Amino acid sequence: MHGVLPARSRGRSERGAAMVEAALVFLPFMAMMMAIVDFSMPIFLRSTFSHAVREGVRFGITHQTTYNSASYASQTAAIQAVVQGNAMGFLAGASGLTLIQVKYYAASSPFGQVTGAGANAGGNIVEVAVSGFNWGWIVPIWRTNTPLAVGAISADRLEPMASGTSLPTP
Repeated sequence: MHGVLPARSRGRSERGAAMVEAALVFLPFMAMMMAIVDFSMPIFLRSTFSHAVREGVRFGITHQTTYNSASYASQTAAIQAVVQGNAMGFLAGASGLTLIQVKYYAASSPFGQVTGAGANAGGNIVEVAVSGFNWGWIVPIWRTNTPLAVGAISADRLEPMASGTSLPTP
């Protein structure tokens, strides 16, 4: 063939240069990958918790106490189970259960939190929140080592009970 130069073999110095170039590219590449994971995980957690508390509120407004074939002693316990079931395992176990709060508020004057029998009466507001979940940074370089608190909250009005039906324990 005309005009084609023969391939030349690489010398030792060129192989070493390739190793140095690979090292110089690999370090920033890994830093970028860790940064993407580090910044996206809290956003993912917030989205997951928002979904979980919305599902808890949707379940709570119907006054049910049975979830996934398990019966619970109170409506609050059933709502917490729904939130745990929709939190992709991040709120699993007894420690995760302590991060889920369910509160009931009066919808008429005097407005404020209500507790005890009748707190979950129709027309009242149910509020479900996840708070106190701490996410530690994967790579805390150039940032604080203090964990980031991630949470979510949702609320809705409880539906009235059907005639002749008694309220479950709140």
